Amino acid sequence: MIRLTRIILFLSCLAVGDAFAFTLTPVKVAPDVYAFIGDTGMRTTDNEGMNANTGFIVTGDGVVVIDSGPTWQVAKKIHRAIKTVTSQPVKMVVNTGGQDHRWLGNGYFKSIGAEIVAARPALADMQARGGMQLDGLRQTLGKKMAGTQPVNPDRFFDQSETLRLGGQEIRLLHFHGGHTPGDSVVWLPKQNVLFSGDLVFVDRMLGVFPFGSSRDWLDSFAAMEKLAPKLIVPGHGNICDLAQAQHDTRDYLRLLRSHMAQAVKDWGDLETAINTLDDGAYRSLRNFDSLHRFNASNVYLELENP
Repeated sequence: MIRLTRIILFLSCLAVGDAFAFTLTPVKVAPDVYAFIGDTGMRTTDNEGMNANTGFIVTGDGVVVIDSGPTWQVAKKIHRAIKTVTSQPVKMVVNTGGQDHRWLGNGYFKSIGAEIVAARPALADMQARGGMQLDGLRQTLGKKMAGTQPVNPDRFFDQSETLRLGGQEIRLLHFHGGHTPGDSVVWLPKQNVLFSGDLVFVDRMLGVFPFGSSRDWLDSFAAMEKLAPKLIVPGHGNICDLAQAQHDTRDYLRLLRSHMAQAVKDWGDLETAINTLDDGAYRSLRNFDSLHRFNASNVYLELENP
């Protein structure tokens, strides 16, 4: 309970990030595949909590939305932006994890008749943290949270599910979780495009929290690498290739685990372990100053209490 309170306070402090003019503009990634690139800062009133990437796929039988956004209002704006591209109805929403910006907009899409699907481990995470997420967002967004309530997915898949809709092949894959237990990816083999959800952060520093697992994250990343995507729509940051994803996410996690594993083995204290971590190669990532010691501390505790 103490650690949960610390997380809430930590996120509340970070919510005073840089101002951001909130807009939703579809970015074409491949034919009939679009992304919304969110702010790389923290959740603010200006960005309406949309500090992550979402997207959608247009098919001959309807639209598949990838992540519903953090609020009812943002979900509605996502839908409005989709309508500037296609008149096809939204048939399905995929939640790629249990983080607020992946699923708290479900209520809006449910109200227009969309089916919502997620990896099975996401449900317990949503149920455990949904209230905390709402409280945190209300502190930041106030009236912009109007209409937002936790709405769970309609159905779940275990390791994989293949959607064949209107000529599109869309693969939903859950490996081992990572940033959250229910993290999954959306793989488009024909286009060689991957929506990674929160398994990939680029341009900004990722966050390691007690409800996730750096070990599982690296295992999931290794499985994801085998797909060899040409383009990745990361959970946070600009559209990238696999090499950038490896540097900004995989290599950073490897550094954290290697350094902290040695510190634990040597019975080193937490403060010394953090102070001796050489993570300067990632200093250019946004939010480095806010997150690098926090991440190091959580990985140390994870390895100390496996």
